[in-house]
Amino acid sequence: MRSASYHRRHQYYERFTASSFIHGDVGAGDNTAGEDPVVRQAAIDALGDMNGTAVVINPANGRILAMVNQKLALSPGAEPCSTIKLSVALAALSESLVTSNTMVQLAGFRMDMTQALAKSNNLYFEELGRELGFERVRHYATQFGLGELAGYDISGEQLGVYPDQPIPEAEGGVARMCSFGQGVSVTPLQLGALVAAIANGGTLYYLQHPTTPEDIASFQPRIKRTLDIARYVPDLEDGMAGAVEYGTARRLRANFRELPIFGKTGTCSDNGTRFGWFAAYSESPQGGLVTVFFLEGGRATFGPRAAELTGAFYADLWDHDYFGEKNQDAQSAPARVSAQGAAFPTSDSAAPEQ
Repeated sequence: MRSASYHRRHQYYERFTASSFIHGDVGAGDNTAGEDPVVRQAAIDALGDMNGTAVVINPANGRILAMVNQKLALSPGAEPCSTIKLSVALAALSESLVTSNTMVQLAGFRMDMTQALAKSNNLYFEELGRELGFERVRHYATQFGLGELAGYDISGEQLGVYPDQPIPEAEGGVARMCSFGQGVSVTPLQLGALVAAIANGGTLYYLQHPTTPEDIASFQPRIKRTLDIARYVPDLEDGMAGAVEYGTARRLRANFRELPIFGKTGTCSDNGTRFGWFAAYSESPQGGLVTVFFLEGGRATFGPRAAELTGAFYADLWDHDYFGEKNQDAQSAPARVSAQGAAFPTSDSAAPEQ
């Protein structure tokens, strides 16, 4: 496990220091022939001078509408930080371990899933991980597409890793794996495919990125598998909506308030490199979008910042009337209503705000 961990850290270091990202030139060299130019430009503008990638997906069919900084998007992945909580929450709901409003006793306070997702509480998900056990946690993670290629014949896509053994107890064991993904490597495409399945009610599509006129003309959705999660999605969305409205992703609302957005932040670091994730989906009458913003860098890199950039992305699309016209490639996701929760104290000691 030590050599594997070192190898992952070395990959992160190489990818960050040898990145093709240049100020003002994010996405240089990307193959954009099959992308939506309005969506792509909004993602580029949102990233600005941050070292990162943005992937935008149509959850109704798995088509990638934009993939900015493809070298990073297709890389071997990184620690998912607190975005791993989505997979763990679905596992716990599927096993009837909890519901969204089951109060779980923690050290000195109680919390339910809605509050724990919104506030990204590590102690809550450590407890779920211990109760589920590694084998069940891993079973659901792999069903949700972690540890396997997310794309269908996407040139250059590399594979994230979901280990077949838990990290040692001395390093936190299954609890740490479930609270912020220690020992796990997830790619932006894998996370995007999972969030798309949540958004559409359980269809895990192969992601496709058309790059030629022939690919565009012959595009057909490809289903990898159907997940039995539709009944749990409303429970999950309560916490994902809470993250945006009052939790760790609330910076998004400083830039955009016009559409419902459900998301999960993630913040952690490896060998001095910080990771900031925000994975989300929106709903609109013209069809929803799934976005994954992944940032690598120094102190300014963290999940709430990725959420803020996602808000800027949506504001740009809104200003260009993207949601005011019927998009031929989009289909509406079922509308759902998410409960509003109240702010709740967090005891997230490993990372201050995820």
